[in-house]
Amino acid sequence: MMKPKYLLFSAALLAMTQAVALTPVKKQISKVAARNKVAAASVASAPIDKDAPAYRIVGKDSTCQIFVYSPAADQGLHLAYLTDDDRWVDVGQLCASDFGPWGSEKKMYRPFVMKANDGTWRALWSVNTRSPQFAVAYSEDLVTWRPQDYPIMKEKGIKDVAAYQMDDGSFDIYLKTAKGKRYVHADKDFRTFEEDSLEATADDILWQRDTATINGKLVEGNDFEIPAIHLNYIRAWHKALAEENRENSRLLPHNEAELQAYLKEKNVELAAGNEVSAQLQIKAQKSHRISDKLIGIFFEDISRAADGGLCAELLQNGDFEYNGERKGWNAITAWQGLTSTSVVSSENGVSRNNPHYAILGETPIYNIGWEGITVKRAAYDVSLYARCMDGKKKQLTVALVDAENQIVAQAKLKVQGGEWNEYKTQLVISDKYKGELDKDIRFAVIPKGKNRVAVDMLSLMPQDTYKGHGLRKDLAEVIADLKPRFVRFPGGCMLHGQGLENIYHWKESVGPLKDRKPAKNIWNYHQTRKLGFFEYFQWCEDMGAEPLPVLAAGVPCQNSQPNADGICGQQGGIPMSEMPQYVQDVLDLVEWANGDPATSKWAKMRADAGHPAPFNLKMVGIGNEDLISTDFEKRYLMICKALKEKHPEIEVIGTVGPFHYPSSDYIEGWKIAKENKQWIDAVDEHYYEKPGWFINHQDYYDNYDRKAPKVYLGEYAANGNNELDRALAEGIHLCNVERNGDVVEMTSYAPLLCKNGYSNWNPDMIYFDNSEKIRLTESYKMQKMFGQHAGDTYVVSELNLSAALKRYVGTSVVKNSKTGKTWLKVVNALPRTLKLQVSGLGDKVVEVKGRSAQVFEL
Repeated sequence: MMKPKYLLFSAALLAMTQAVALTPVKKQISKVAARNKVAAASVASAPIDKDAPAYRIVGKDSTCQIFVYSPAADQGLHLAYLTDDDRWVDVGQLCASDFGPWGSEKKMYRPFVMKANDGTWRALWSVNTRSPQFAVAYSEDLVTWRPQDYPIMKEKGIKDVAAYQMDDGSFDIYLKTAKGKRYVHADKDFRTFEEDSLEATADDILWQRDTATINGKLVEGNDFEIPAIHLNYIRAWHKALAEENRENSRLLPHNEAELQAYLKEKNVELAAGNEVSAQLQIKAQKSHRISDKLIGIFFEDISRAADGGLCAELLQNGDFEYNGERKGWNAITAWQGLTSTSVVSSENGVSRNNPHYAILGETPIYNIGWEGITVKRAAYDVSLYARCMDGKKKQLTVALVDAENQIVAQAKLKVQGGEWNEYKTQLVISDKYKGELDKDIRFAVIPKGKNRVAVDMLSLMPQDTYKGHGLRKDLAEVIADLKPRFVRFPGGCMLHGQGLENIYHWKESVGPLKDRKPAKNIWNYHQTRKLGFFEYFQWCEDMGAEPLPVLAAGVPCQNSQPNADGICGQQGGIPMSEMPQYVQDVLDLVEWANGDPATSKWAKMRADAGHPAPFNLKMVGIGNEDLISTDFEKRYLMICKALKEKHPEIEVIGTVGPFHYPSSDYIEGWKIAKENKQWIDAVDEHYYEKPGWFINHQDYYDNYDRKAPKVYLGEYAANGNNELDRALAEGIHLCNVERNGDVVEMTSYAPLLCKNGYSNWNPDMIYFDNSEKIRLTESYKMQKMFGQHAGDTYVVSELNLSAALKRYVGTSVVKNSKTGKTWLKVVNALPRTLKLQVSGLGDKVVEVKGRSAQVFEL
């Protein structure tokens, strides 16, 4: 393998440094300025701030000196420039490390930055001393960076990195490890990395950095000369983002004093009174078709949404498969009474995927459910698997007992034979029980005699579930009241999992419950898979919503903990040798959902589960909030292409990462989607922002390319402490989404559910406990208003109100062609009543109280 030359700055290299491509730079800053409504003068002629003029190289008035460095491991890559008085002034962060899990990782050690021959930039850094990986990044302008890659090497403990470009455009990378020096060759596009098997023979000067004193601290980094226009662009970009952040942080006016203060700042006068008057002219002749499935829901097993939540199962760990997802958890978690004569074993279990079971002698055992079992005077189904250990008969009493150990309800089961069999009965809580039904109710298994019996897969279910299909009725009903047009499931971060071994495989969630494979949840608890793909599809059918199953794109969550080899994040993705089988699993899902049981084994499995008719699956999601890395892209496109070629009738929905513009994942994800729109029909956008962000970006989708893949806004919510502020901001956003319903195909608020005391995320839409106490948030009410009054045609309207006030008012007129009804939605975030004179379609005057939302039929 060819060894690299050590490149020093020369006149030729300096000339290349000055020849930065400025056209895309100008376009980018104009885009930011337009996006953030910051006045943008010509970037080329923009003066540098007078308080910190940049140093100009002698004889080269158009050139400035910059220094690229990291102030600390957790502060990312920064840029500073040299002033006329020899001071280095920090501009801000250029990018941050995205390696590994939040908290313990995301660090950047000894970054090395270089400028390539074509004027583009490369950055490399060490990530830690425990992983056999380092980080690489690419940028055209030092502002927008391509998503990072983390090449996997043979050795851990990579302490230092450096890179130099060869004459053919490729790169030579040098590593210092705990055991020596290593050499890696990178291709021209900085995406493919090949490690040499021999130790590198290189002097330490290859890893040498420049030094500078910035904010009183001596730091190491890399020194460059760049055109002054480029520095102006970088500083203007940061100024624009700072201005946007200020606007995004602006609070909604809660009262008259706050409203007047805001209007004074905007030089707007508002007459005293309790109302704001405005006119809304509806232009009925101007309309366009929009998606008829804009409002849906996203279900993820987060914050105990499934087991102990939507799934009506009342027993916790009824399969004895808890395995340390949390400290102190094990096979007997939630069980009482397991002693030396009643132990847990895994020899000859009921199923390969559920091997653990309890062995009972004469000692009763008790299950406490989800911190208590809440029941009412009704009937409950009990089921369990059992076998006699010595081949003899065994009698079991299953019962509900109260805090005083008094029987609430009971039934007897007779176990026979040494093979596993399923036994079923019911418990009826009648008026004969005179005690209180409180949260201290326990489920008991009371054996008779000393003969040993093995029990597993214990279940206690209310007979009264949603549509009779095993979902907690009260929760399912309030969700159905949203009138969702679709349901995205099963995640979320839970979907792509905590490392490669924790990726959610749909096949492990279907079939008989005993054969489904429990798994650790990325949110740090247990999934029984009792709520699996069959139940998800059935739930969609019961609500009249389309199913949107989402499958991992061949990589786990980029925030995954390190595996046994210390490899973090996406962990290189599923090995390419195993990807054909993974792709086949994706194709099999369509066959399972839509196929003919007479010709397809997967469709037969669906029929055997009780649903011979197809589920009419129309769309499949691939990926979730992924780092759009090289490892991801290879697998993602492989899946999307195979799915679209095999099933052109299926809408393929891709992903553009966890953030909105200008996130590197968003930019790269959209680039991939547009270049591969023959395979990708839509992309899934996510963002969680302050209410002010939603108010400040009401034109967010106005300028999207109508010929590009469609948008699915799969996860969004306003955050902050004021619940009403959040809902009002979301409502205004939805008004603007409806206006852009020709490009935004679907939306779903997230997260949907949170069990009290188990929050993994905040805020959520619906809060609940073991009882029928459900708290519906203001965001729920807003979603319900839009879901119950949806249309398929957007009717143009014009609100006559000053811009300063209009900012806090959302209006949308939609028509439902099936019902013939036309709806006007008004979201009034002002602290005054809005009196609206509506004309052009059923002239009327409507009033919407301050800080509220209302819908009117026109």
